[in-house]
Amino acid sequence: MRRHWIVLARSPHRWFEISFWPLMDVLLWGSLGAFVATQSTASRAGTPYLLAGIMMFWVFTQSQFAVALGVNEETWTRNILNVLTTPVREVEYIGGLALFGVVKLALCMTTLTVATIFFFSFDLSQVGWAVIPIAGLLVLQGWSLGVFVVGLILRFGQSAEILIWGLNYVILAFSGVFFPAEALPRGLAHAAALLPTTKAFAALRHVLAGGSLQWGTLAASAAGTVAMFALAVAFSTWQLRTFRRRGFVTRYS
Repeated sequence: MRRHWIVLARSPHRWFEISFWPLMDVLLWGSLGAFVATQSTASRAGTPYLLAGIMMFWVFTQSQFAVALGVNEETWTRNILNVLTTPVREVEYIGGLALFGVVKLALCMTTLTVATIFFFSFDLSQVGWAVIPIAGLLVLQGWSLGVFVVGLILRFGQSAEILIWGLNYVILAFSGVFFPAEALPRGLAHAAALLPTTKAFAALRHVLAGGSLQWGTLAASAAGTVAMFALAVAFSTWQLRTFRRRGFVTRYS
């Protein structure tokens, strides 16, 4: 955690993912919601869904970035061999990245909260404590995807790093971040319903609509998250063994 904090503190451009990109997303989706709200009385209810959706999606995104970009940082600096030869175990290293991601997430959410209140008078905390378990699930889901992407990078090299951002857009499209998954084309809607992220955002929309927290939906999302995390860890562990056995470390040295 200290190593990555030093890098972040001394590299101003790395603050883009904590402040600039979240701010741009708030301006983009918030302005879209504000425009739609001027078209009719019924459409005014859509703005909170857009703003809450993008805020909670950044919870997922920052958690995923913390793990995936943290490991990828070692490939960019050709430091991965040094990491592998230290006494630090893999679980300790990934755990440090995940915890550092929580720090970055807190900074990112501060940016998002100030921006939504200042520009659009929207405060997600008004929803109440219900956002806490939803955010917790999204953090775990982000970590799971990040671990999975790390396995892909270990197996296929730096060419796979595009998936750090690419898979996020898949989640954005298929998880019903701004709309129910049922709005997707029929075949895609059935596939989207299987994602644990879809159920987390469905619970968020239900709360925003004035309903109570759907514990059944959250339980289904939690079960899917556990399975997602277990599969990601198993896959990355397998790829790490392959990485060592085949000497793929030479790609980064």
